[in-house]
Amino acid sequence: MTKSQKRLWIGLIILAFFSPLGIILPDRFGAKGAWGEWSTETLQKVLGYVPEGLRKYSDVWKAPLADYSFGGQGATYAQQIIYYMLSGLLGILLVGLMIYAISKLLVKHEK
Repeated sequence: MTKSQKRLWIGLIILAFFSPLGIILPDRFGAKGAWGEWSTETLQKVLGYVPEGLRKYSDVWKAPLADYSFGGQGATYAQQIIYYMLSGLLGILLVGLMIYAISKLLVKHEK
């Protein structure tokens, strides 16, 4: 592993540990949710309408870990913070493994 790759991995892990800011800051400022993670119902309340494209495609993708939580809606605040970090680390790991596998396939085909 090169020096720049090590720095990249360290940076990604640090970012995963900062991910709970997505629930801490909105809670502290009374924002009622992380920025940009609004449901169509929330958008309807805030904007008074839901953009047609969003309404049309809002049910196409369902997150594998709803609200980044392994513990469901009953998780405590501390559990939510831990689950956010674990979700970030899991996402980094899965994307890293996919990139590694794809790069191995591409390099294999070039030989």
